[in-house]
Amino acid sequence: MDLSLSELATYLGAEIRGDGSARVDGVAPLSSAGSSDVTFIADPAYRKQLDSTAAAAVIVGTNLADDVASAALVVEDAYLAFAKTTQLFDRRPRQPEGVHPRAIVEDGVVLGAGVRIGPGAVIGRNTHIGDGTEVGAGCVIGSDCRIGRDCLLFANVTLYYRVSIGDRVRVQSGAVIGSDGFGFAPNKGKWERIAQLGNVRIGNNVEIGANTCIDRGALEDTVIEDDVILDNLIQIAHNVHVGQGAAMAGCVGIAGSTHIGKGCTLAGGVGIAGHLTLADGVHALGMTLITNSIDEPGVYASGTSHMPAKQWRRSAARFKQLDSIAKRLQKLEKSQEGNA
Repeated sequence: MDLSLSELATYLGAEIRGDGSARVDGVAPLSSAGSSDVTFIADPAYRKQLDSTAAAAVIVGTNLADDVASAALVVEDAYLAFAKTTQLFDRRPRQPEGVHPRAIVEDGVVLGAGVRIGPGAVIGRNTHIGDGTEVGAGCVIGSDCRIGRDCLLFANVTLYYRVSIGDRVRVQSGAVIGSDGFGFAPNKGKWERIAQLGNVRIGNNVEIGANTCIDRGALEDTVIEDDVILDNLIQIAHNVHVGQGAAMAGCVGIAGSTHIGKGCTLAGGVGIAGHLTLADGVHALGMTLITNSIDEPGVYASGTSHMPAKQWRRSAARFKQLDSIAKRLQKLEKSQEGNA
């Protein structure tokens, strides 16, 4: 991709300051950008690098625009504009249109216009794939699935049977969607499997990270609403419902039948017990363990931050003493009330 600053400014809805005819062919950080790169600044902490950058232009918010001596593209939200700019310069190789000769497409499959099916992919019978969708090498898509328009499944993604995916969904390699939920009934020291009879329904504009697993529902469907973003190595159990615009970082684990509200954010390593509800706008910090429903939006945390091992051992010993300390304190307060 090669375009002029004027063209880029039109695309971003930006005010251009400087030579609009200058051309750019890449995006780079302030410190390493060259004369054909566009760069950005969103954090005032990097203001000092503006004087030395060699970039053709800087994408900048109105709050820092007067600090830029070179050409600038002034926008309301520099980070958002940067995100949109990177999409113009995405050089990801694409599969050729059509079905690769080494792919397997079973009976009853319906492929939309411009679909790309990579080598070694297997498409199960009666599956429908929408216009412009790309299925990478080695993907396995079960029977009776529905995949919308302009989706991208990177190599080695697995969709079990009857999974439904909306439009413009991106699924990174190794993700498994529609696997059995973890449902077993105890039976005299053994375990009786509970057949997982539900499906998985994924909305539009969803991002699913590498090696993330989304289990199918036991009786009802597991649901991921529109605009959800999921990082790598996330576990979403059966019957979970994730609200629109929620975001989860790596290694989040959500137990079965939990409802995550709209716009919630879960930082890395958050764990959520089953059959809970998180209100819209709940934000959990890293490694938070949630064992009760949260009814009010806000920022939540649990656990303790790191400390020297000796100090941690002393603190851990005191944790065990808290119950007895609380009981003694309660007894003391009652005795003081009696003496008042």
